[in-house]
Amino acid sequence: MTVLAELDARGLLQDVSGRDELDALLASEPVPFYAGYDPTGTSLHVGSLVPIVVQWRLQQAGHKPIVLVGGATGMIGDPSGRSDERALLDRETIAANVDAIRAQLSKFLRFDDSPSGAIMVDNYDWFARIGFIDFLRDVGKHLTVNYMIAKDSVRSRLEDRDQGISFTEFSYMLLQAYDFVVLARRYGCRLQVGGSDQWGNITAGIELARKLGDVPKLFGLTAPLLVDADGNKMGKTAAGTRIWLDPARTSPYAFYQYWLNQDDRDVDRLLRMFSPRPLTEIADLVTEHARAPHERRAQRALAEDVTAFVHGADAARRAAAASAVMFGGSLDELTDADLDALRADVPATTVPRVELERGIPLVELLVRTGLASSKGAARRLVTGGGVYLNNRRVADPARTVGLTDLATETTLILRAGKKTYHLVQAR
Repeated sequence: MTVLAELDARGLLQDVSGRDELDALLASEPVPFYAGYDPTGTSLHVGSLVPIVVQWRLQQAGHKPIVLVGGATGMIGDPSGRSDERALLDRETIAANVDAIRAQLSKFLRFDDSPSGAIMVDNYDWFARIGFIDFLRDVGKHLTVNYMIAKDSVRSRLEDRDQGISFTEFSYMLLQAYDFVVLARRYGCRLQVGGSDQWGNITAGIELARKLGDVPKLFGLTAPLLVDADGNKMGKTAAGTRIWLDPARTSPYAFYQYWLNQDDRDVDRLLRMFSPRPLTEIADLVTEHARAPHERRAQRALAEDVTAFVHGADAARRAAAASAVMFGGSLDELTDADLDALRADVPATTVPRVELERGIPLVELLVRTGLASSKGAARRLVTGGGVYLNNRRVADPARTVGLTDLATETTLILRAGKKTYHLVQAR
């Protein structure tokens, strides 16, 4: 199976220019190719995983990734897929964002001196040296306004009489097109990859290179945008919180939970897109899942694979262990490190270790953790069967909690009802 056929089978291929010719090129030599990421924030989100995975797979097939972090284009903002104008960021903010995203992207690709070793560039390095008049003369004259407004990313904004599109954002297509030409001249780049909303910008780069005539033929490839079975953009929780790739903004546990909660209708497609498993193994896994969907085997595999890809195998293991805790699983052999995955998402109360050594009445601990409003309410909660200590139901309201109840070196877990958890840490 060729690399394009593999991408296609995994649902990672939507548009491709000159497919047969590109297939032959990719089969003949290591091909430098690029994807661009504008630093409009300090972190990428799960929607960016699609081009990241495409770059990863192309590198696995022996091709050379060029990661472009748009220090210049990020100051303008891509109008593609947007109904309104982006807020403009200053150079200092952009520079900080570039550093953060550069570090983030370096986790996914292999950067070395081999023929397929990735390199990272910033388009501010060349745009900062180009004057406005020079850019209009040398680049702008080659793409007509008629050509540019025919692109979906521009036309949709022009048709919005209330919002429209500024000249600043209108010029973005020219900047991205010129990026492609510069990378072709400097690094022999032949292919640009991106999400399907980038097709107009990518083909503009191909057309600009054709008009300039000083580089070999260029190619473009896009992957579908990340949407669910209902056609809604993915990347946010039900509460509207965006899922980031930065563990400081979305914890590995919350990241794991996002994938674990995916709909059965989406899980086969998402596994093919994001899991490193062979397609035959994924097909078997989906078949097993269909026999017992309540066990969520496919979702667990998806959550483990994507979390390991983004945060590492150890973080994925801890997130899986923490998830088992939150679903009422056994706490045997659990460690403090395993519970670290929960600390950003589950409230915690610290109690002096000496106090726990003496023993704390359960009803008092329920009040101190906020799981009950009063000792009377705590007793009723216990007698009603609604209190769990380390995922085991407690029936005696006179129960005392002590050091022997610690589930790990320092922590025990209280639960009220099915879903309200609280960590109690002895210090």
